[in-house]
Amino acid sequence: VALKRMLNFNVPPVKNSTGEPVWKVLIYDRFGQDIISPLLSVKELRDMGITLHLLLHSDRDPIPDVPAVYFVMPTEENIDRMCQDLRNQLYESYYLNFISAISRSKLEDIANAAIGANAVTQVAKVFDQYLNFITLEDDMFVLCNQNKELVSYRAINRPDITDTEMETIMDTIVDSLFCFFVTLGAIPIIRCSRGTAAEMVAVKLDKKLRENLRDARNSLFTGDTLGAGQFSFQRPLLVLVDRNIDLATPLHHTWTYQALVHDVLDFHLNRVNLEESTGTESIPAGARPKKKNKKSYDLTASDKFWQKHKGSPFPEVAESVQQELESYRAQEDEVKRLKSIMGIEGEDEGAISMLSDNTAKLTSAVSSLPELLEKKRLIDLHTNVATAVLEHIKARKLDVYFEYEEKIMSKSTLDKSLLDMISDPDAGTPEDKMRLFLIYYISSAQAPSEIDLEQYKKALMDAGCNLAPLNYIKQWKAFTKMASAPTSYGNTTPKPLGLFSRVMNTGSQFVMEGVKNLVLKQQNLPVTRILDNLMEMKSNPETDDYRYFDPKMLRGSDSSVPRNKNPFQEAIVFVVGGGNYIEYQNLIDYIKGKQGKHVLYGCSELF
Repeated sequence: VALKRMLNFNVPPVKNSTGEPVWKVLIYDRFGQDIISPLLSVKELRDMGITLHLLLHSDRDPIPDVPAVYFVMPTEENIDRMCQDLRNQLYESYYLNFISAISRSKLEDIANAAIGANAVTQVAKVFDQYLNFITLEDDMFVLCNQNKELVSYRAINRPDITDTEMETIMDTIVDSLFCFFVTLGAIPIIRCSRGTAAEMVAVKLDKKLRENLRDARNSLFTGDTLGAGQFSFQRPLLVLVDRNIDLATPLHHTWTYQALVHDVLDFHLNRVNLEESTGTESIPAGARPKKKNKKSYDLTASDKFWQKHKGSPFPEVAESVQQELESYRAQEDEVKRLKSIMGIEGEDEGAISMLSDNTAKLTSAVSSLPELLEKKRLIDLHTNVATAVLEHIKARKLDVYFEYEEKIMSKSTLDKSLLDMISDPDAGTPEDKMRLFLIYYISSAQAPSEIDLEQYKKALMDAGCNLAPLNYIKQWKAFTKMASAPTSYGNTTPKPLGLFSRVMNTGSQFVMEGVKNLVLKQQNLPVTRILDNLMEMKSNPETDDYRYFDPKMLRGSDSSVPRNKNPFQEAIVFVVGGGNYIEYQNLIDYIKGKQGKHVLYGCSELF
């Protein structure tokens, strides 16, 4: 909503205006690009009158009679370049939007340039948008993509970090979270664990929100904010969690569709890049191997299949793709018939979608053609993506890893020794083995004896693993000494997981033989449990000493005692140090069972 408002020159778009939109150019930097691309497609931009969208630092030709909307970070180089645009009189008028608040001095630089270029009247509006975060789903956001190593887990947990570096990292995180709440139009009640980076973020965020509320004239949280209608009158709860409370989950192998795509394929900002295998036909000796085609697909909110199945276990997804395919084949003959009626058998499908509005008059049947073609596009997309995932599962025995790790994490009896898993040359990459071993190491109540550890280390070395992660986790575990017992991941009595492997119908695209059909049992991960305690106001040793901040109270207090005793309806969970799709999915599954409650998941980066 905020972006559309910005692209409409910062006035809310009118629903029923029949006229053409005002044509304009959009100029963004890499940060702006990352924020817009998961949310608006090129077609949607065009519908809003954006004819051209260009990077700020590319060579741009003057287009003298068009307004330009800028959406950039207020950095030195960006501002220099904008001043240069003013001097070169590139556009008719300039709407300057800053992703994060711009400082007074930089604003003066622009003003000076505008006076120098005699362009003061052309600078139409200057806005702080407070949009310095990336929304990936309706209920999920990450902080940034460009400089994500600045706020990564490693950056926050480096042993040699200086205080000033830490301050900078915390300020970066807080700036984004502040933007997030300005956009939501809500002041949260903040809870966080003590003695962690999450606590530093909480203190700074509380201070920043407090200062903004005190400054009544310029407060960003008054009456008509965008999000006013989005939340009920009750305030949301913000739970700040530190990644270190649970390092096993991010290492865990995944089994749901979205998490698998993110784990084994190249999936960033809702776009997945695949290399297409060119088939296995024999290449004559001496010939150059065919170049692999790269394909990229957007997995978006408008993709109904993705929305429905991104949280499903993989075998279920494969089955659904198959069903969709069969129902489509039934309709395919219909498509051929329609095409021949319209006399466009040979045409490509793009031409047809262009036709769609003019030919709707022809017959009612025709109107279903674009819809069918769209359905086919989605089926092809998911067939390709799911096949790519399946290749990884089979090549690396990911189903075995997933099941084995589930057993370790729920303290069930193991049917096969860990050493065998590590030394099995067919199972997984060195990284898979390392992840498995780290989960075992993190989850075990007693660390393995030195003798055992040496044996494991040797096996890991033989498998080609890099032992650096193990050394880090060893120090980390010794350091935390797990003030409490190791985090439990659900029930301790092992239930048989209902593993069954069955051959799918012979016509299937997916040969699932040998891949276990694992059923997920719903159990809350640590992050979800913490949320549950704080949202439902349950008393629990795990969360009882969480600090409580309310930026609306006049005086900050160092208490753990919540003022408000009622359960919350809305919550935001933010993981400092990085999050993952497993936790996100777990939260979504948890909240489904709660009538009328909402939860949003955010993290400093996704891994």
